[in-house]
Amino acid sequence: MKKNKIHLIAIGLLAGSMISLASAQTAELRKISLAEYRDKMKAGWVGQIAGVCWGGPTEFKWKAAVIPAEKMPAWKPEMINNAFKQDDLYVEMTFLRSMEEHGFDVSQRQAGIDFANSGYKLWHANREGRKNLRCGIAPPDCSHPQFNAHADDIDYQIEADFSGLIAPGMPGAVIELGDKFGRLMNYGDGVYGGVFIGAMYAAAFFENDVEKIIATALQSIPADSQYAEMVRDMLQWHREEPGDWEKTWRKVEKKYQDNPRYRRVSCDTSEYNIDAKINGAYVLMGLLYGEDDPDKTIIISTRCGQDSDCNPSSAAGVLFTTLGFARLPARFTEKLDESREFSHTAYNFPLLVNVCEKLARQAVVGAGGHIEKDAAGEEFFIIPIQKPQPGPALKSWMPGPPANSRYTSAERAQIKYSEFLTMQDAVSHWCPGWIIADCGLQMNSGMQEEFQGRRNILLTHPKARDVPCVLSREVILPEGKTTRLLLSITHARNGGDWDLVVRVNQKELLRQTIGGDKKPAWIDLAVDLSSYAGKKIQIELLNQSNDWKREAAYWSRIEIESR
Repeated sequence: MKKNKIHLIAIGLLAGSMISLASAQTAELRKISLAEYRDKMKAGWVGQIAGVCWGGPTEFKWKAAVIPAEKMPAWKPEMINNAFKQDDLYVEMTFLRSMEEHGFDVSQRQAGIDFANSGYKLWHANREGRKNLRCGIAPPDCSHPQFNAHADDIDYQIEADFSGLIAPGMPGAVIELGDKFGRLMNYGDGVYGGVFIGAMYAAAFFENDVEKIIATALQSIPADSQYAEMVRDMLQWHREEPGDWEKTWRKVEKKYQDNPRYRRVSCDTSEYNIDAKINGAYVLMGLLYGEDDPDKTIIISTRCGQDSDCNPSSAAGVLFTTLGFARLPARFTEKLDESREFSHTAYNFPLLVNVCEKLARQAVVGAGGHIEKDAAGEEFFIIPIQKPQPGPALKSWMPGPPANSRYTSAERAQIKYSEFLTMQDAVSHWCPGWIIADCGLQMNSGMQEEFQGRRNILLTHPKARDVPCVLSREVILPEGKTTRLLLSITHARNGGDWDLVVRVNQKELLRQTIGGDKKPAWIDLAVDLSSYAGKKIQIELLNQSNDWKREAAYWSRIEIESR
């Protein structure tokens, strides 16, 4: 749509508004009708939904590889209703709920408490940030790299869509929301990815040209951040190769996948890459090469691989916002079940749209704008044009000092969940006397509430391909008794496997590959220790990699039994 700009010159207070204008000053404003705002905001949500549902079957199945065209799923209108259980959507609705209940200006500490009280399963930066909050580490420290090794992961980037959808044309509000909600789980580039995505949405209410949207959003993040460097690269590479996205994909691969300088704090340095920068590049790939076509945008962003449901979700969300709900192809809207609630939320689609409107009204007024009606009673948002003011660049590999922020006892009393701060804390609680070393961060190592029908499960992962995770314990075995080490273990879904090695005093007693089947089954093992009766021994249990694919070990029992 064309930008609607109003130039107002006023002395004192502008009647019916919240804008204070000094005498003889000119404020440049934007104007959008409430009807058009709702139309575009609804479309933005549908874009997110369509992208994540279409790309969902491919998620992380292609890493460091382009998805073959014949492997791209075909879109079916019924797929739109796969959205209601997607964490890509319901996590950001937690943030909307915080603002709905406490106002647009909800404090960061309260936002952290609300996030800590969420009951859904999380991964990577989200999981570590929420764990820290539940352990009393308040924001912003909950996302500081000293406490969160996933600080540059994609998490806030896939959740930040809301920030632009409730802040049309207001990049300043998007930056503020990123500082508040993005710092619950991310730091540095991990936050900037989300702010950039949110700023693209904010720009998409007043601009249709994708390159202009990207250039505008770029102003909202620090120019000397690696994320901003990636955005500039994508614009340049698109100019160099305007007709061949796969050539640009190879340039992305060389710099943001293969160059360790751009993966300094990646939680995994293998082909698997959940860093915000490379996945942000795949969002831009869809937008730049999609030629404003919904299908082409989603398909290209998906075929780039890695987090190939989140990335097309962001790309489609921005593009669909430019189009508006009324202009969307019917295949993306006709089957949407508007009565169904999104998991872990109080929102169905109409309620989601309504809460976004409510918060957008607050955002407009908070930014110094106002809401007016014309003679026919139609409402319009009058929004001051903002110059984004991002702060200095934070770098997760060279972070500033933590703020030493902690929740008070009264605040902690509001948090209904508790977690273990470290893996050793978890192991000490779950199997006292055992020590854990070299546990990797992949696949959400730590305590799991449930897995394959059993509860209270310990999940471990090797630190590296050639560095196993080791559980160890020193124990004196009783004389005159039969002693056995009892284990109940399994592997990750979808073909995960790992090598179990049991050693006593450095002597290998057992080596067995666990897994390989698509559906895990619990395996009960007994290792005879009777030959060590009356002796002090050190037992070591190794979770060892074999092919470095889904190497997580799931433990439901580690017990030494003497009879």
